[in-house]
Amino acid sequence: MTTITTRKSLLAGLAAVTTAVALAGCAAAPDETTETEAAGAAVEGFLPCMVSDAGGFDDKSFNQLGYEGLEAAADALGVEFKAVESGSESDYAPNLTSLVDQGCSLIITVGFALAAAAGESAIANPDVEYVSIDDMVDNDFDGVTDSENIKPIVFDTAQAAFLAGYASASYSEAGKVGTFGGMNFPTVSIFMDGFKQGVEYYNSENGADVEVLGWDGEDGVFTGGFEANQDAINAAQGLVDQGVDVLLPVGGPIYQSAASVIRSSGRDIALLGVDADVYETDPSVSDLLLTSIRKLIDVGVEEAVLAAGQGEFDATPFVGTLENEGVGLAPFHDFEDLVSPDLQGELDAIAAGIIDGSIEVTSYLAG
Repeated sequence: MTTITTRKSLLAGLAAVTTAVALAGCAAAPDETTETEAAGAAVEGFLPCMVSDAGGFDDKSFNQLGYEGLEAAADALGVEFKAVESGSESDYAPNLTSLVDQGCSLIITVGFALAAAAGESAIANPDVEYVSIDDMVDNDFDGVTDSENIKPIVFDTAQAAFLAGYASASYSEAGKVGTFGGMNFPTVSIFMDGFKQGVEYYNSENGADVEVLGWDGEDGVFTGGFEANQDAINAAQGLVDQGVDVLLPVGGPIYQSAASVIRSSGRDIALLGVDADVYETDPSVSDLLLTSIRKLIDVGVEEAVLAAGQGEFDATPFVGTLENEGVGLAPFHDFEDLVSPDLQGELDAIAAGIIDGSIEVTSYLAG
């Protein structure tokens, strides 16, 4: 299992820029200095800005990670920054226009839902630099950006989710694990795809028959948004009622609804987090968490902002993988003594197989 730990190793991994599918490139790893020393002074007038998805910057997930990356980079560069939250899809374009009008040098958009608006804004404002988190790049990820002033940062989270699926199948006593998402976006379903493939790999390797509920590879259970609301409660309850004992919610704060359902059930049901290590970002659910499927949005944003702030903006797409430590699993934390003693070694071997290509994990980023 690839467990993400130190920020210095992450920055080194992110410096090896990977493009899409067969496209690959790399850059030298940062010097062994502090981030502030490495950052140096920003170019005159540099103003980095960010627009959130509807989940808001306190979602304890991908929006929050993006904000923390921006905050860290701005602090290292010694500059101010602006961040604006979106309440709904209708806010995306006006928020982007507002930031352009306020003189932002670099605008980061967080989430696939913002990708189209970011592309349109980038084309209309060629003198402004953009970083688009979870941007599919023309919907096919061929390595060609929407515009030369927009940098996509994406994550092949199917690889880390594969490990989580294997671990979940190993942990499950009911023989049923479940997943549901906010909306059927590729950047949501990529978690569910990898999770399902990991369960299937566990079954094939161990002669088991663990069932995945909530995702069939094309469609499944979705709440229709990214809010912790009654729709998310209903989705989680439906899976719990079918007997799952591991539950993977994918979509920012909807995990909070899943946690409430688990507590109400009175059953031993493990929760999986996504994006951040939710054990650390939300201690209120830490006792429920088997692990979290991490994508290092904060580090990706920080690295991109530091580069742009020093006049070195690079629109080359970055793809986070197990190999460059852009994705990975959080520790098992409180569940460490509850999983099989052989599980860690099995996950290490699987991660190595995914990296060397002997174990195939399919996704919209990897075929």
